[in-house]
Amino acid sequence: MMGAWHAKTVVITGVGRAGQVGEAVAQAFSLRGAHVVALDRSAEQVNARVAELQATGRPAEGHACDLTNGDDVAVVAERVAQNHPGGIHALVCLAGGFGASGPVAESSMDIWQQQMAINLTTAFLTTRAFLPMVRLNRGAIVFFSSAAALPGGRVASTSAYAAAKAGVVTLMRAVAQEERDNGVRANALAPTAIRTASNLSDMGEKVAYVERDTVAGWVLKLCDSDAGVNGQVIKLG
Repeated sequence: MMGAWHAKTVVITGVGRAGQVGEAVAQAFSLRGAHVVALDRSAEQVNARVAELQATGRPAEGHACDLTNGDDVAVVAERVAQNHPGGIHALVCLAGGFGASGPVAESSMDIWQQQMAINLTTAFLTTRAFLPMVRLNRGAIVFFSSAAALPGGRVASTSAYAAAKAGVVTLMRAVAQEERDNGVRANALAPTAIRTASNLSDMGEKVAYVERDTVAGWVLKLCDSDAGVNGQVIKLG
């Protein structure tokens, strides 16, 4: 399936473990002809996902990176810039993870810092490093928040995760406003539980999941150059 993404480049973070959202999003872009640049903390896992894409004859590359470390992100961004001097067309900030913090009165600082680091700091550092490359093509950025961060969301015992995801929404809005004149669009998806391998293992089948393909489809829509959507949060599920 070749489409509008033929010969275009997309950077996706969190493309590591099999059965997760990053894998599905990377496959969706790859099927439409994109050159996928996958980033993940684990070299073994990101290389495995890239090998699967390359096995179908599609262009892809992977880079191991601690996305909570600004120096590491800067090094990888420079490497990608050298490989793609014409810039990138989309950035998808998928890296993150869920952790229950318990009631605020009983929660630990370690869990708070961990949730902020993996969900919010990763998005901030990645966006800051890759924005110059996105600007070159007047491209798009998609952030991942959570339905828990929206008004009415259930946040009891998950305050750290929900607060981090709410921060992602604010980060997205700042980028959307700041980069409008540069032609860069930024939006966020806020899904409920997604049918991933880890969620199935933790929560079982009796959950109203959002399908991974549904998520990937929305990412593609928001990255489409004709989408015309900017600064919006879209709830899924």
